[in-house]
Amino acid sequence: MRSKLTSFFVTVTFLALSTVCFPASEEPLLYVANSRDNTVSLISLVSFKLIGDIRVGDHVHGVTISSDGKKMFTTSEVDRTLVTSDSESHKIIGTVKVPGKPNQIAVTPDGHYVTVPLRDSDGVAIVDVQQQKLVKMLPLNEPHNSLNTGSNRYMFVSSMGSNEVAVIDFEKMDFSDHIPVGGRPRPFVISKDGKTMYVALANLHGFNIVNIADKKVIQRVKIPSEHPGPPRPRDFETPDTESHGLVLSADESEVWVTSMLDNSIYIYDLQSNKVAGQVKVGDGPNWVVLSPDGKLVCVSNTGSEDVSIINAKERREVARVKVGKAPKRIAVAAMIQQH
Repeated sequence: MRSKLTSFFVTVTFLALSTVCFPASEEPLLYVANSRDNTVSLISLVSFKLIGDIRVGDHVHGVTISSDGKKMFTTSEVDRTLVTSDSESHKIIGTVKVPGKPNQIAVTPDGHYVTVPLRDSDGVAIVDVQQQKLVKMLPLNEPHNSLNTGSNRYMFVSSMGSNEVAVIDFEKMDFSDHIPVGGRPRPFVISKDGKTMYVALANLHGFNIVNIADKKVIQRVKIPSEHPGPPRPRDFETPDTESHGLVLSADESEVWVTSMLDNSIYIYDLQSNKVAGQVKVGDGPNWVVLSPDGKLVCVSNTGSEDVSIINAKERREVARVKVGKAPKRIAVAAMIQQH
């Protein structure tokens, strides 16, 4: 399996369901899922302006897109559904009920399977996209986030209840591995070579570094805080959350990780093993993504209901854009040319 778990970033084209008329362009766009309403906010990463709000379903939690850009997938926590939409016609082409509250989803590059973690049901639903059918339920203790790293065979899903990240093998329709991460995993990312995992954890202001092949935590990075915990109470996040979102820089020399304690994102240099910078953002930073060229870092701020856009090289916030209620999951891609 080790040779197959090769990680790479897939740049996809992302167009959400909408009755809004968007300009035909290929500019990079940021899609922001507003978890306390039924919209995805769309932001231009050229002008740093809000283009519009897209209705997609009540309490949007997960959002992802097929690698060919033809299908978008979203989840509704209220309806407990996985919705498949056609990216060009903007029409819903399938809705699959799932037996639990869906969290962050992921799709295989060939668009065959979507994994839907169901945190309150202790299981992961595997949905066959073509059949629009739930084809398998796998038991997993408090699953939270799915991540695909470019493989049609394997998918990563975090288990907060078991302090691990599990690997699903679609050929076997079962788990092929369980990787201990040293605590309750929140978001996690994987290096391009598939060898190293970086995991934000509950009750840690920082992250763990995990050797995937050896299934061993090789370093625990605790970042000093200006306001030592615990975090102040927030309606949208559990009290054990000191850091949440994280991302690798484009050259993989740095980890950018959010701080709920300091309303910041910290930059940790992996070569010097030191904090190399800090950028103040909005209240309650939640999720982090890079622009396709790696020049911008985007952070959803759930408490202040906005998004911070950061120049990665200059390490400064260049824009803060208001969005909908309690923004969490975000994604970046280019607009499909409209005909």
